[in-house]
Amino acid sequence: MTVFIFLGSLLAAMAIGVPIAYALLVSGVALMWHLDLFDAQILAQNVINGADSFPLLAVPFFMLAGEIMNVGGLSQRIVRLALVLVGHRRGGLGFVAILAACLLAALSGSAVADTAALAALLLPMMVKAGHDKARAGGLIASAGIIAPVIPPSIGFVVFGVAANVSISKLFLAGIVPGLLMGLAIAITWYWVSQRENVTPPPKASRAEKLQALKESTWALFLPVIVIVGLKMGVFTPTEAAAVAAVYALLVATLVYRELHWRQLTDVFISAAKTTAVIMFLVAAAMVSAWLITVADIPRQLVGLLKPLMEHPTLLLIAIMVLVMAVGTAMDMTPTILILTPVLMPVVKAAGIDPVYFGVLFIMNNAIGLITPPVGTVLNVVAGVGKMRMDEVTRGVIPFMAAQFAMMFLMVLFPSIVLVPMRWFIG
Repeated sequence: MTVFIFLGSLLAAMAIGVPIAYALLVSGVALMWHLDLFDAQILAQNVINGADSFPLLAVPFFMLAGEIMNVGGLSQRIVRLALVLVGHRRGGLGFVAILAACLLAALSGSAVADTAALAALLLPMMVKAGHDKARAGGLIASAGIIAPVIPPSIGFVVFGVAANVSISKLFLAGIVPGLLMGLAIAITWYWVSQRENVTPPPKASRAEKLQALKESTWALFLPVIVIVGLKMGVFTPTEAAAVAAVYALLVATLVYRELHWRQLTDVFISAAKTTAVIMFLVAAAMVSAWLITVADIPRQLVGLLKPLMEHPTLLLIAIMVLVMAVGTAMDMTPTILILTPVLMPVVKAAGIDPVYFGVLFIMNNAIGLITPPVGTVLNVVAGVGKMRMDEVTRGVIPFMAAQFAMMFLMVLFPSIVLVPMRWFIG
């Protein structure tokens, strides 16, 4: 009955158009009434405590770093580097999008920001070269969702806080799976692009490659600083986010000089708006998380899934299918916040590594960003490329299928994630 009241009130509120953050509060209040625990002061305290978290400070800093990179020329130089390296190959512009997405993912950690930059820069070029617009848009959308998996990742920060799992370990564990997501869509793009009769751009000269590498060197140093700093224990993920924001600001204003001081107000406001949405979601979700614990819902779920506890692989497959279904209707952050407190006790009871699970969980949620009908990243590509949603959906299907296949491959063969994870973590 408790589970029914929680899910029923949440889904009913969402069905009538209540924003997800408020829907989470509504479900929390409904659960409090059912448990005879309603107290406005407790509700307010949990909302405040939900956002009062040092690790969550990484979110505004990473968002700010992403905004600065897009406005300050770092993103454009990364795309230019990818273009001169692989743009001349058959289907080269598609490989440019994938390579640039992996590089950008190591800079910002925001799927929406990276996809918007890629779509604005590469989609017109791909269409002009003769690529099918829907397929090109689908490729860019699927490449953009690598951002939440390759560190630094806002998704890992939110999951780490909600699950009480080391964010540094999540960051380091996400490197190889994120690159494998890129490999999956690269193989798919190679297969798809062979059917298109498109003339690739001319091969860049050695001088052009060196020039592009020289121009992008400052931007490429950012992920190196973050990953080496985390690996060596120089700073925490929150401090890494602050370093990333300050570094991006200095490079954009003093080195590339494309970000003028009068533009900073708009950059800060844009980053603050996005951060406010995420933080309010986190704060509202903490009310539900507290009540889920009080109502003992995780123990009830463990009891229901007890037959699968002795078979961790089957349990993971069942959880991944559940997350896939939820991802078709809900955005990444609320999915993480709602499901994490429910699923983590089950995962721990089954003896599954929490960091390994976190990587798969975030990967699944990232792919959810391109699953219709919600598909936030699909909407970004459709908006930037002036396309209909059904066109982008048609174009993204083969790449989405490849990434899901890669995810389930990691479920069936955990060593794909665990071996490099243990090497990076040490």
